Amino acid sequence: MTTTAGATTVPDIYTPDLYVSGPPHELFAELRRTQPVFWQDMPGEPGYWAVLKHTDVEYVSQHPELFSAERGGIVLEDLEEERLEALRGTLLSMDPPRHRAYRKPLVKSFTARVVGGMEDRIRTICREIFARLPIEGGGSAATSNMGGGGRRVGGSAATSNMGGGGRRVGGNVEFVHDVTSSLPTQVIGELMGLPQEDWAYIHRLAERNTSSQDPDVGGTEEDGYGPGAASMEMAKYAIGFAMQRRSELGRVEEPREDLTTLILESEFGGKQMTDVDFGMFFVQLVTAGNDTTKTMLSAGLHALLTHPEQLAALREDPSLVPGAVEEILRWANPLHYFRRTATQDVELRGTRIKAGDKVAMYYTSANRDEDVFEDPQRFDIFRRPNPHLSFGFAEHFCLGVHIARLEGRVFFEELLAAYPRIELTGEPKRLRSNLNNALTKLPVRLIA
Repeated sequence: MTTTAGATTVPDIYTPDLYVSGPPHELFAELRRTQPVFWQDMPGEPGYWAVLKHTDVEYVSQHPELFSAERGGIVLEDLEEERLEALRGTLLSMDPPRHRAYRKPLVKSFTARVVGGMEDRIRTICREIFARLPIEGGGSAATSNMGGGGRRVGGSAATSNMGGGGRRVGGNVEFVHDVTSSLPTQVIGELMGLPQEDWAYIHRLAERNTSSQDPDVGGTEEDGYGPGAASMEMAKYAIGFAMQRRSELGRVEEPREDLTTLILESEFGGKQMTDVDFGMFFVQLVTAGNDTTKTMLSAGLHALLTHPEQLAALREDPSLVPGAVEEILRWANPLHYFRRTATQDVELRGTRIKAGDKVAMYYTSANRDEDVFEDPQRFDIFRRPNPHLSFGFAEHFCLGVHIARLEGRVFFEELLAAYPRIELTGEPKRLRSNLNNALTKLPVRLIA
């Protein structure tokens, strides 16, 4: 999208409406060639510098002493000091050395070895999700072939409701919410030790938290969900949950072994978290674990369905799935940008950035940088190497990277094994957001 100022046409990459039809890749490509550090105005407040090249995004990420996450937060809009101070309790909005002090106690729970032990459980969750999906003729894979009272009397989820030739025919589903939201919700719920009856509620809050620019998803002030409302509601829930868990820890000899216990019993910078600290920490962990994974899975299926030759190659050789997950992350990164604030005057690619200026690292642009990726506008599951920046870089490299990759790999392995045919049945719908690169609807037919 462009705006006209006098006789000059100025690109506008801020407006959320621009992203409803998909990321503006052509505009980003033009700006990478002509203005790789681009000044973008904003309505009602100071604008920002958009950093669009892969190398420059890495540079900003590597230098928190020059570009602070803590000073102005990670979103483009300037927040009220109360909200900003609350968000400084999240890893995403911390600078070193505080960031390292808070991250270090958690790292051992997110190593590749520890996360690898979750594979069987994640695979089981995926199979349970697919077994619950509706199938043509009514019912679901989990309930078909049932006798009175819901008792299975023969067959299995893989063989029930068979069509001619022994083929079970799958039904129409809205893939984003019927399918992909379930996996991260359950994984995070189990990881944190949350009561199962609360999982759906927490997922709804996480979704609202990342959808504030889209009233159809994030709600409005009229219905009680203005900016920050979902975060505050989730934080209040987490504070109550922490208080309950602390009282439990004081009574039982063998406390639960989950991430909540680890956080509450660990020291961060020499002291334990307060319940309020835990509340904001919880908001980031749960929101990131829920919504970004949902986005990766739904956008991944859409990419495969719109590139059938890639999907065919994946079905032919499932060992390609890990590489496909990386290409999905490059192609449809869940977040368009994160913000930093310049701590001093600095020059980047010949552009003078003043102390206090906002700086936005555009991952969506960096992931298609022609200087790094050959034929970057092509979706290619065979791409090697694939140094995408969808997990961030340097200090703020995603803590849950191994969980996200495992969820992606297992999900697509199980999905393609369960459904030999998957078809789009309508147009997908995108989130209205300049921050979150997400689908809100993906209608498909699953045929097994």
